[in-house]
Formats: sequence, structure tokens, C-alpha cells
Amino acid sequence: MAPPGSRRPSRRDSEALSRRSSIDPSRLVPMNKVFQIPGSDDFNVVFVGAGNIMFGSDEGPWNHSFRLEHKLGPRLKVVALIDPAVDRATATLFKKRETFVRSAYEGTRVFKTLDDFIQNMLPSERPRAFIIGSPPMFRGTTRPGSDIEIQILRSFPGIALFVEKPIATGPEEGIEEAFKVSQAITDSGVICSVGYMLRYLKAVQMIKQIIEENNLQVMATIARYACAYEAISKQDWWDKSKSCGPVIEQGTHFCDLSRYFGGDVDISTVTAHSLEWHENPGHLRKQTMDETRIAPENRIPRVTSATWKYESGAVGNFIHVVALQGHDYSCELEVYADGYQFKLVNPYVQPMLHIRRPGSDLEEVHRFPDDDPFFSEISNLIDIVEDIEEDPEGATILSSYEDACRTYELTWAIRRASEKSRKNV
Repeated sequence: MAPPGSRRPSRRDSEALSRRSSIDPSRLVPMNKVFQIPGSDDFNVVFVGAGNIMFGSDEGPWNHSFRLEHKLGPRLKVVALIDPAVDRATATLFKKRETFVRSAYEGTRVFKTLDDFIQNMLPSERPRAFIIGSPPMFRGTTRPGSDIEIQILRSFPGIALFVEKPIATGPEEGIEEAFKVSQAITDSGVICSVGYMLRYLKAVQMIKQIIEENNLQVMATIARYACAYEAISKQDWWDKSKSCGPVIEQGTHFCDLSRYFGGDVDISTVTAHSLEWHENPGHLRKQTMDETRIAPENRIPRVTSATWKYESGAVGNFIHVVALQGHDYSCELEVYADGYQFKLVNPYVQPMLHIRRPGSDLEEVHRFPDDDPFFSEISNLIDIVEDIEEDPEGATILSSYEDACRTYELTWAIRRASEKSRKNV
């Protein structure tokens, strides 16, 4: 493996990035209609992180283990679960072993660190893929302690990576570190996918298909992400010193989706404003955690609104709102091109796509009740690792690590701009 490089890829280098890729929407098949890949050989996987993103929670539909179980069936063998919280990891495995997917976990061993696994790994346990779902503050750099990707590249050359988003949540100067990791991944030639799963929505790929077929130029993107804060009890989420704030940790999905359609952003044009916790409209009545335990300077904004110019000349707009109670979020993305309006509604639960075309003022409405982008991103990754697609367009990774770095850069630019414009306590 080449050592981590320090050269940051230029915009010209990025023209072939996966954000310009697309998949025929008809290929995105619901999980319950996908045939498990045949074969008698085990597919060894290592899970890094034993938290909600890996094993699910009541806060959302994320659960990578569930999708892998359905994709690989009895071939799945989780050979190691790496997490410093050994007791929690062990308890999670106990629950899995009490279910019908026991065969995937009956041989799983828990390790505190990757080094522990390397020192104790049996030849039969060599993985074919790493699923990295550890907290982002512990990855995404070349520094010891937050360099899990570099460690894997060094010790397991050629083994595929799936990295959860965001790629990091460190200080702003860590953006350059993230690009170093990206360069190391690129230089290694390893298969790597980052978990921006909304790109895999059928509705998103339908928009992409119409844009490409009609040779359209995107004029504007407008994104809104309103979360249901009452359901968010994890204190780190409310603490900017831990999670870097809701735009970087949560709103990143819609910033990424905006980039997927609009292209690269001219970072120098990003402007933003925020409603802070101490301002009168920012007082919340249904928080399920004690925010007074967080230092005032680290409490998150209630609203962040940003605009920017894409390098193409198009305009982007994004707003993140911490206002809704209950459980369901309210999220929408609009994409405009000459004669066309695309409006994606409720992408996380029941995606709907509204389309207005030239020659009509009426909107078409498309529903996708069985769509599961979490499964589609995992399914595409496994298909590429297995190299089972004769058609090179059949399985495509839509979010590379480098592309994810650019989304991380945008979210940090939004936070920085909003903090420069805010009122002080």
C-alpha cells in the first residue's frame, strides 16, 4: 500500500467521481425480492462498532447487520466485532445468537481494537469486507487513535471497505486529514463505499435518469431537513464538541444529495445564518435530555440556513431545523432544470417524487413503498466484491470516499459561516 499522500485532489481530478454515476432505477430491487447470492463459501465480515448504525435502534431504519443478513443469508459470517465497549458488544451478540441468523454470529469474537483482532486472527477468519460504523470522531484521519481506515489498508490490503457517514467529526483542520485518507484509499485501489444511502433511492435515480436522458443542466437545489428532536436522547448529538453539530452529523445527507445533483460547490461562496439555543425562538420544550449538562458554547443551533454557488453556476440552498416533536422527520429536496421541477418528499420512510415537466402545469406523483436504500448500498457493494455482474453498469458505488470528503468540506463550511454571522450569548 502506498503511504498516505498529502496531495489534495484537484477539482479536475474529481470529474470522474462517483457522484456523476447513476444506476438504472429498475435495478434497485426491494430486499424481499432479492435472491441471496448462491454458493457454499463463507463470506467473512468484520464489524467495527457495535452501536445503533450497525445493529439498529428505535431512532431510525439504519441497521447494517440486518441488510447483510438478508443479502448473504447463511454465507454471512461475522468473524469479529471490534468495539472498546466489550460488554455492550457481547450483549448484542447474545441477542443475535437467539434469532434465526445465529449461524452468522455463533463464531463471532469481540475485540477492543483492530490490533487485538490482527494478533488473534485465524487464517480462516480473514475477512472479505470491513463494515466501519464506529463513531466518526474516532476515524477519518491519519493520526493514531482515529485512523482505522489507514490501519485496515496497511494490514488487509485489497479488502473492501464500507464506511458510514460522515467520514469524520473532528475539528475543521481535520478536513485535510480526511483528504489524506481518501488519497490512501485511492492509491490502494481498494473497493470503498461511503454510506450516503439516499443516493440509492429509486426516486433519486429516477431524477438522475431524466436529467441525463434530456441532457438537462441543474439550475438550483433546495433542501430542507427538519428533525424530530424529541426522539433524540443521545447527549453527544446535542454537543458540538462531540458530534460537530447537526449539519455535519445529520444534515450531511441532504448536503450530499444536493451535491449529487448540483456538482462541486464553490466553497468560497457559502453563506449561512443560524438560530441559536439562547435566542427566544430557539427555546425547546420537549427535550428528553438535560442540555444544561453541555457547556453553553457547545450547544447546537436550532436552525441553520445556508446558500452557495455550484461551480457550474447553479445555486444551492439548505436549511436544517431542530423543531419537530414526536418521531417522524420532515425532509424534502427540490431540483430545478429548464422546464422541470423534481421534488423528493419523505425519503427516509415513504419516498414520494413529484415531477413537473415541460408542456404541463400538473405534477406527476411517484411512490416507492418498498424501497430500501440501506439495502441497495450494501447489495451493490457485495455484488462488486463478489464480481458477479457481467454488466459493468449493473452494480455501481455511488459515493466514493473522496466524494464524501467534499460533502464533509461543505458541511464544515456551512457551520463556519453560520458561526461567523451569529449573535453572541
